Amino acid sequence: MRLAFAAFLAPLALAGQSSPSTMAAAKSAIEASAPLLARVAEEADAMAQNITRTLTTETLEQRGIRQPARFRPRAGAAASAPSARSTVRQVVSEYSVGTLKETDSHDLHEFRQVISVDGRPVQTEESARHALSLGMQSPSDRIRKRMLEQFAKHGLVDVATDYGLILLEFTRRGWANLVFGPYAEARIGTDTALVLGWKQISTAGGELEFHGRQAVRQSLQGRLWVRKSDGVPLRVEAWAEVQDGGHRLRDQASVDYVMSAHGFPTPASVVHRHSVDGQLMTENLYRYEPFKMFSAEADIKFTEVPEPPPAPPSQPEKP
Repeated sequence: MRLAFAAFLAPLALAGQSSPSTMAAAKSAIEASAPLLARVAEEADAMAQNITRTLTTETLEQRGIRQPARFRPRAGAAASAPSARSTVRQVVSEYSVGTLKETDSHDLHEFRQVISVDGRPVQTEESARHALSLGMQSPSDRIRKRMLEQFAKHGLVDVATDYGLILLEFTRRGWANLVFGPYAEARIGTDTALVLGWKQISTAGGELEFHGRQAVRQSLQGRLWVRKSDGVPLRVEAWAEVQDGGHRLRDQASVDYVMSAHGFPTPASVVHRHSVDGQLMTENLYRYEPFKMFSAEADIKFTEVPEPPPAPPSQPEKP
């Protein structure tokens, strides 16, 4: 199984790691798109300040190709090895966001407590929320790391996490690690959008992949979609490629955002695809229910947005 993590919100240490010419080009592109990026940065900052106080339900649908285990035919047995088989998994989790407190970085990470796998219950929603709350408040990272490890042990071929937080790369602090290209106009659903190319300067804020015991960090590039009328971010696309043992590995993701009822953007869906030499090996589709705010207490208490009262029934007209 392969693990892929995308780490964001740690660009402060990167400002001095790029060449003067690269930084000058990045500054020029930022100045040209300043009004556009300023609104995106405002929304990304609001997300960074609030998302650690939220919780939602996440549904992961994974379609993948599982390679056969090492095959050793016995003497006289047919020498043909078993072929790869396709797998489908559905994992439902309680989901929140936080930091690993025992590290020097301020990276945000996704945390989950699994509720069900392929329709079979693992624990109740109440138990999952309680365990998630305790883990997020623990002064030790041991519980939070265990949550990340447990999520990967439910028959998943490939785990890609933290992509829902990729909008945090576009805070004003994040600009120090980005080069922007010119933008074009396109449509996303019913909205007219401006699409801006972007690329990370350094690998330090990029995707972290684990191949067995080997960890490889790759810089990301992609496209940022914002609504033309007001600059609100709608979608972030990202991809990265690497050569590994003579094979070309490619990860690409598309993250759609919606404005929450609490006034800041949250992920609505993430589509992640992993391919090897152009062949799709895994597709992960994450979907999120509306995010709820909770207090910092151990027992999670939600701040609900009140629904408007129903309209009174209309009175029949008198003859």
